[in-house]
Amino acid sequence: MEYKQTRQGFSDALIELGAEHMTVVVLDCDVGRSTLTSRFGDAYPHRFFDCGIQEANMVGIAAGLALEGYVPFATGFGVFLTCRAMDQIRNSIAYPRLNVKIAATHCGITVGEDGASHQAIEDIALMRAIPNMTVIVPGDYEEARLATRAAAGMDGPVYLRFGRGDAPVINGIHDGFRIGKAKALKGGTDLTIVATGTMVGEALQAAETLVAQGCSTRVVHMPTVKPLDGEMLLEAARETKGMITIEEHSLIGGLGEAVSGFLAEHHPTPVKRIGLQDVFGQSGRADALLDYYGLDARHIVRAAWDLKTGGRSGDRS
Repeated sequence: MEYKQTRQGFSDALIELGAEHMTVVVLDCDVGRSTLTSRFGDAYPHRFFDCGIQEANMVGIAAGLALEGYVPFATGFGVFLTCRAMDQIRNSIAYPRLNVKIAATHCGITVGEDGASHQAIEDIALMRAIPNMTVIVPGDYEEARLATRAAAGMDGPVYLRFGRGDAPVINGIHDGFRIGKAKALKGGTDLTIVATGTMVGEALQAAETLVAQGCSTRVVHMPTVKPLDGEMLLEAARETKGMITIEEHSLIGGLGEAVSGFLAEHHPTPVKRIGLQDVFGQSGRADALLDYYGLDARHIVRAAWDLKTGGRSGDRS
């Protein structure tokens, strides 16, 4: 299987957009070599602005550029960009509904050895809560590239979430990209796994195991966490007997809560949420952290059987 970084897909899309649209500009907070936006700066130096370690100031500059007709991508590490600049994102971009794209890399616990201080695990919750904000979490390199291009073509604030490390390339999610639309990757009648971001690879692996164990499992990839694709969720809820959500994020305010809240109002359905259990991450290898916090395929399989049998299944993983 091929592995590539979602932040690389973002960077490649920026360079494409820079060649196509003179209004696309990129701002960064002294981490351009890590976010890979420095490549845009090398190609278009007069449209790249390194603002130093000043996330709030950078967002304010992006707002001013948007008012002058530019399409700014304000970039940085997810944990600092969303937490330090929350006031400016809310009041200077979302409230006036300016055409700024907030692009965060190094999100989730797979940031790895940098540890809890650099692992954004609450960013989806923060951005979902802001009115007018669209929240996109691509599943792999190619979807990150397509999502970045889609965000540039949309008028209004967008939050784009990317990781740090390599993630499997999932060919099944490359059939175009539409903001607000989920992707049905596998059919099934017993349970549905709803994944976002790079957890889609773990979801597909878990589904293969479950099918082999006699549990017909559907897989839905939800790259747009806000707005949700309610139509696909309702279809899955009506045609299967329960749902598992999986995200590299806190259980508080993320995909699982969004899905559960929607279904509670429109089609009450048993839901098992998988994510970080209201804890910080820690330093370690990305794969070890996914296992430690229960975010890999093995734990999805266990959760699926618990949901299907009411917790009476034992450990089938």
